[in-house]
Amino acid sequence: MSGVCVFYRIAVTNTMERRNFIKNAAGVGALGLMTPASLSAFPNGAEVAAEDDRTYWVNMLVKIADPVLTNLAASTLKKNMPVECKEGQEASRRQVTYLEAFGRLLSGMAPWLASTSLTGKEEELRKKYATLSRTAISKAVDPGSPDFMNFTEHAQPLVDAAFLAHALIRAPKELWESLDSTTKLNLKNAFVSSRVIRPYHSNWILFSAMVEAALAKFYNEGDAVRIELAVRQMESWYKGDGVFGDGEDFHWDYYNSYVIQPFLLDITATMIPFDKRNDQYFQKAFDKFLKIGQRYAAIQERLIMADGSFPPIGRSLPYRIGAFQLLAQITLMEKLSEGISPASIRSALTTSMKKIMGAEGTFDKNGWLTIGFCGHQPAIAEGYISTGSLYLCSMAFLPLGLPPNNSFWSTPAADWTSKKIWNGVDVPADHAMSL
Repeated sequence: MSGVCVFYRIAVTNTMERRNFIKNAAGVGALGLMTPASLSAFPNGAEVAAEDDRTYWVNMLVKIADPVLTNLAASTLKKNMPVECKEGQEASRRQVTYLEAFGRLLSGMAPWLASTSLTGKEEELRKKYATLSRTAISKAVDPGSPDFMNFTEHAQPLVDAAFLAHALIRAPKELWESLDSTTKLNLKNAFVSSRVIRPYHSNWILFSAMVEAALAKFYNEGDAVRIELAVRQMESWYKGDGVFGDGEDFHWDYYNSYVIQPFLLDITATMIPFDKRNDQYFQKAFDKFLKIGQRYAAIQERLIMADGSFPPIGRSLPYRIGAFQLLAQITLMEKLSEGISPASIRSALTTSMKKIMGAEGTFDKNGWLTIGFCGHQPAIAEGYISTGSLYLCSMAFLPLGLPPNNSFWSTPAADWTSKKIWNGVDVPADHAMSL
């Protein structure tokens, strides 16, 4: 593990914590879905042969989420969460990694937590994690909590305040309306405090805009100037054929999916009701970004190879399957381009998920994510990557917000474009998109 520092906390330190841990673990197993521990026994996802895809997705999401939410709800996240990072970065990463883990995880889980059509064992599980999430929010923003999170020091907290804000926007009833009044006030204060951080002239301008969009939606106190300037600036960086620059230049990476396009869609959608001007800028911007997003989602669908692999291009590769957040979001919105079936997207994402999240070494012995793209590969991380960063992988699970009877889940498995082509199937030509 040369060049990497790993700092572990003792996972269970006293009798009460052991009892709580056993109680939480039993709560998952009692629902008939596989516990995180049992999933880890099958590193290549072989355990799902007799399960449907949705059950596998729920099992994997719970496996990812459980250590973060159970510890934060118990005020033991900072005590127990390991901080894996580049050698020499531990002190700075420890200041920011916990909000990274929580904000990113919750943003990916939010559509599932917001589901209203579930029944039986999955609904019991959803309720459990929704309750844990609300308790976790209260601990994260309570200045008196051992797990009170940093929203002001260094630059990174602006990023993850935005991911937390995005989670609330994706699940307003479960993650905001159901909070008590004290937590709502503490949450507002946390978001407002992040204004001291100046965003870089890149995708970071959208982090400020997302925080302000949440302040507008939930408190009627968002800064409209910060929001509109960010959206218009990103609009000016559009490069064509479904892709934005990250700043003035184009970059070969997955930031159009990690951040840019999902943020543009949800910021503009959030602001439409507040836009009383005759030009209806946010509605027009949303319509434009949706068309761009549909093209980029179609490109992402083609990037998934027959075996579920995809190109390891650009920075932040330890976000793993989170590279497909935009494809997952367009799927959740039920806005896939004509000719792309929801079943083929489910099949592609499931195959990729099993390959990348099921790789040996993806989770440590206590269930925390480790740095890597396909397994434990610490050298692949940049200096800003730490354990908390890795929970952006949850963004691929957005389609769990679709009900089980939706065609995404209910129709038989189907091949996706690359699998068809490499099996000799004749498919229509691909074409660039013009606005």
